[in-house]
Amino acid sequence: MKARLFALLALVLLTASCFVALAAPAYAVQPDEILPDVKLEQRARKISADLRCLVCQNQSIDDSDATLAKDLRILVREHLKAGESDSQIREFLVARYGNFILLKPPFVWDTFLLWLTPFALLGLGALAIWTSSRAKATETAPAPLSKEESEELKALLAASPGVNSAASQADSGR
Repeated sequence: MKARLFALLALVLLTASCFVALAAPAYAVQPDEILPDVKLEQRARKISADLRCLVCQNQSIDDSDATLAKDLRILVREHLKAGESDSQIREFLVARYGNFILLKPPFVWDTFLLWLTPFALLGLGALAIWTSSRAKATETAPAPLSKEESEELKALLAASPGVNSAASQADSGR
């Protein structure tokens, strides 16, 4: 019995480890794109990880299988082979495609809305919660009936026989 349990546990662990290995990040870089110089390839990967795929828009060009992403990866590698620095390559791509190509765009005049919108929404939500809680706090219980109102209510109840019996039953239940 213990041997079967051990075998089952080993099978489950082996299956789980296979799933974990398959879930590792998969890069879209093709073997023909990889540079022979390891340091240049590392720089290319670092630059590519920070650039947005203009087709997918939610992936870096390093992760995207889109044709444009492949072209951009090749372009980055060509500029690296030409001896340009990382910042020169980024500046070239920003000049060509705008700040949108950067996955983490800088805080400048044309991206301030992108950066400030989450904080504005958070502030509006906090304001709505504060206003709602304040409105609930200012609500008061209705004022008790005056003697005249109480007398008038008793007279109205006495004039309605069906309501009067229900009211007297409610009073007797107290």
